[in-house]
Amino acid sequence: MNWSNVRLILAREIRDQLRDRRTMFMIFIVPILTYPFLGMIGLGISQVAQQKPTRILVVGETHLPERPTLIEGDRFAPRLFRQPGMAKLLELHRWDQESRPGSAGASGKKASPGSESGARPSGSPLLPETAARSAVEAGTYDAALLFPPDFGRRIEACREAAQRRDKPPEVPRPQIIYTTAVERSQLACDRLRVVLERWNDEVARSFLAAAGAPDWSMTAVEVDAVDLARETGYRGAAMWSKILPVLLVLWSLVGAFYPAVDLCAGEKERGTLETLLSSPAARSEIVLGKLVTIMLFSSLTAVLNLLSVAATGPMMFSQLPGFGPPPALSPLWLGLALLPASALFSALSLALAAFARSTKEGQYYLMPLMAVTIPLAVLPAAGGLELTLGNSLIPVTGLVLLLRAALEGNYWQVVQFAAPVLAVTSGACVLAVRWAVEQFHSEAVLFREGERLEVRLWLHHLFEDRGPTPTPAGAVFCGIVILMIHFFMSLRWAAPSDFGRFAVAVAVSQLAVILTPALLMTVVLTRSPRQTLLLRRPPWAALPAAAILAAALHPAAHVLQKAVMKLYPLSDAMQEALSGLESLFAHAPWWQIVLVVALAPAICEEIAFRGFIFTGMRSAGSPWRAIVVSAVFFGLTHGILQQALIACLIGVLLGWLALRTGSIFPGMVFHLVHNALGVLVARTPQWLESNWPGLSWLLRPADGGVAFAWPVVLAGTGIALAVLAFLARVGQPDGRR
Repeated sequence: MNWSNVRLILAREIRDQLRDRRTMFMIFIVPILTYPFLGMIGLGISQVAQQKPTRILVVGETHLPERPTLIEGDRFAPRLFRQPGMAKLLELHRWDQESRPGSAGASGKKASPGSESGARPSGSPLLPETAARSAVEAGTYDAALLFPPDFGRRIEACREAAQRRDKPPEVPRPQIIYTTAVERSQLACDRLRVVLERWNDEVARSFLAAAGAPDWSMTAVEVDAVDLARETGYRGAAMWSKILPVLLVLWSLVGAFYPAVDLCAGEKERGTLETLLSSPAARSEIVLGKLVTIMLFSSLTAVLNLLSVAATGPMMFSQLPGFGPPPALSPLWLGLALLPASALFSALSLALAAFARSTKEGQYYLMPLMAVTIPLAVLPAAGGLELTLGNSLIPVTGLVLLLRAALEGNYWQVVQFAAPVLAVTSGACVLAVRWAVEQFHSEAVLFREGERLEVRLWLHHLFEDRGPTPTPAGAVFCGIVILMIHFFMSLRWAAPSDFGRFAVAVAVSQLAVILTPALLMTVVLTRSPRQTLLLRRPPWAALPAAAILAAALHPAAHVLQKAVMKLYPLSDAMQEALSGLESLFAHAPWWQIVLVVALAPAICEEIAFRGFIFTGMRSAGSPWRAIVVSAVFFGLTHGILQQALIACLIGVLLGWLALRTGSIFPGMVFHLVHNALGVLVARTPQWLESNWPGLSWLLRPADGGVAFAWPVVLAGTGIALAVLAFLARVGQPDGRR
């Protein structure tokens, strides 16, 4: 690495960016103006916006008790509101039995004969509840409040029973009729609930007074809340800890993407990239110089946006309860988190921009990158996720959670999980940089020409110019189709009541969701199904070696499963659903379980993932990329997150088997043995206890499942390593025979 070349490239790229007025506007002007303008707009809207009164139809007012009063004059009693002036927000309309439901307004005057819908038609009187429902549904009123007959007399009877210390009679409940389809109706219901709750408290006080209890008995204990954040200087830190990390991540991404597009796709359009590539600088030095430039502008964008928010936010939200200035140490924590965030997004943006043929195409890639990043950044703040070891291993999410803990002053959590967060973020940065370097080493990527899509020619090429194996795009498309069908099928999944229904559901899922798309695309998109699906004869020892490998690795895979469950515990609902499936297996013959859970997935999933998808990605030239992509699609088809993580790791091993042996059959054998052991091992402890009591220590029941003894795990792992070494010698280096 020649650092002088890196410095020259860095200086060149910075000068080019400083000459670009669009980049300067996005980085320096937009952050300074955005948040003050948003504050001005919000202030203007708050001045114009007013709380509109909601119309309430009251039916059965004559059935109310005389005390305490709910309605005074033409409106609800002002004492029942937090502020007396808020009584105007509930516009009261009375039901008049002699006329329409809208006949009397807040003034109590009769409505004209031509009043609104919801009226009681002449000659066909409606019940009050029916008419009130029709009036709310038609929008004549926002909500209706119905008091049942004898409501007041029942209240008085309860008060007399309280005075005599007798059992009170049952009181019918009033009804609030509203619709969630209209926002004003929901608002009217919420306002009514608050009024009725306070009125209900007054009714309860009257009962206590009738029984001889003092008024203060309703509020015998009052609680004072003490906010320690006022003393520690972290008042409002909870809100800032949700806002600042998200803004840091999003603006680091936006600030990195636009310079990256200009430095790569823009240079392609200007014709200066060829000059740079023909210089003495190595491709890695070019990538590093561009990467540092993008990181610089990404950091500047994020810093300016955070400064603008910190300056504007306290003035805009100072009236909110519990809101205060940002914590004093927030600049330190944000600065420490800025470096890995900008490095990660700069490397990703650089790789995508290098792939783009033009600036216009490069800007299209921002949306998918944002679609992946926003959930990872926003869900920790909105979903209430806690910083745990499992969550700290999620890219971007772990960084946001760690920064949130630091801003809230939870320094012990920061110390506990800083290492895994930094390790994951650094690993993602390294992979992204390596991807960018690979892009710059590929002439086909750097100098692709723009193509115009003509549907007729594309279809002709698709069917007439088929290759022996699918393309990488076809492999990815197949995986996406399988995931989409699997998603919509899972929405209609219902818990089976017996093993027969479960077997039918598994068969439909394997045949229709996984196997059919792969076979159809094999016939349509390729000329050689045998080569596409790796239907070749493997080396003579590969099949028994795959079976031994699956059996030897099963104890270690079981320990890995327990570790994943500890990192990401199952919810109570999921545990209940899984226990229901286990009860179905308990009464089914073992061979039927193996047929449904082991054999069918071994055939269908291997044909789809280690057949079509693996072969299509392998045609791109990178064997490990094919292994990882096929394993990721394989893992995502398992609906449970914990199961998907384990399946993804198993998928890597299955892809390696397909690569070394050049055949799909060793993977099928491994898949069959692995799944069969996963189900049958649950019955083994009882069998050992009854037939071989001396060996029961090898496998014992634990936590609703089984647990292998550590000597078994270590011995199985050793055997598995020996089998892997044997397969590495027997198989071909690239799996092609």
